[in-house]
Amino acid sequence: MILDGLATESIAAGAHCIRAGGLLGLPTETVYGLAADAENDLAIASIFTAKGRPADHPLIVHVASVASVAHFAAEVPDFAHQLIDAFWPGPLTLILPRRDGVAAAAAGGQNSIGLRCPSHPVAQALLQACLTSDDDTQKPVWGIAAPSANQFGRVSPTTAAHVQGEFGADLLILDGGPCDVGIESTIIDCTRGVPVLLRPGAITPEQVQAVCGLKVLLKDELLTQSVPAPRASGTLDSHYAPNAKVRLMDAKALQTALDLLGNDLDASAGPTIATYSRAILKTRSAQVLRRRMPDEAADTAQQLFAVLREFDAQGVKLIWIENPPPSPEWDGVRDRLLRASAS
Repeated sequence: MILDGLATESIAAGAHCIRAGGLLGLPTETVYGLAADAENDLAIASIFTAKGRPADHPLIVHVASVASVAHFAAEVPDFAHQLIDAFWPGPLTLILPRRDGVAAAAAGGQNSIGLRCPSHPVAQALLQACLTSDDDTQKPVWGIAAPSANQFGRVSPTTAAHVQGEFGADLLILDGGPCDVGIESTIIDCTRGVPVLLRPGAITPEQVQAVCGLKVLLKDELLTQSVPAPRASGTLDSHYAPNAKVRLMDAKALQTALDLLGNDLDASAGPTIATYSRAILKTRSAQVLRRRMPDEAADTAQQLFAVLREFDAQGVKLIWIENPPPSPEWDGVRDRLLRASAS
């Protein structure tokens, strides 16, 4: 069931669902999440079951504000405080040492935990409603675990309709409109004394470094190689994959591939190939469904998952995508496309 996420009664229904141990479709500025009380182990288990996600693959916990961080984190380094001040609420997840006995299931059994404060007004309203209550007998819900509301490894949802298509009409979904950012948050590991990038997103390593004054390392640049980086959401080699096979290529190779198709004009067969590119491609083949990739990275990120879902809905078998530019602002898009093409 889809409800208007901005309606007061919808927020109340969502908070009741979370407090009762249920699952909820929740909009954030990045993607829609499948939400549950981060400290309700049965509810967390339901997330893993519904998504078909391995139980040791950690979930990101969403909090209402920095005030909730101390409930989950045993320690917050100074540079992490700087990042919180600069980027929260927003699309940045910080991996911090986890307090003993808190949200172990949501953390995938690790001694660290991923925390994020979303900026979406519906997410903020729900988090505040779960944190506070008119009933003194109810304990506050300090955080909500909310991985992307899709089957594990598949294309993330950026609208309420996408979530309903994944989990059916019985799931309560708060509709907050299309997601503004469109790809998942940047993840920075803060457990090693320096910031380490675990997943790129809308916030770039350059922006992180400008705020905290520390170079952001990649996982393969870790100072202590004997200790592996914490597991984090969305970092498997194959992820974000549509049903169609994704192939990345440069514009010249893409045009050459289209030229080899010839000029099949049989429109009755329908499209079997889709292209997504910044370059203007030429083809007369009715086999090809073309969409133009925006010139700006943020615009591409905002529509990327919706475009991949649209191609699947059209029944195409192949998706040919032009490689993104090499500049840092495209890193989040490039990461999602590389993982989508790895399946």
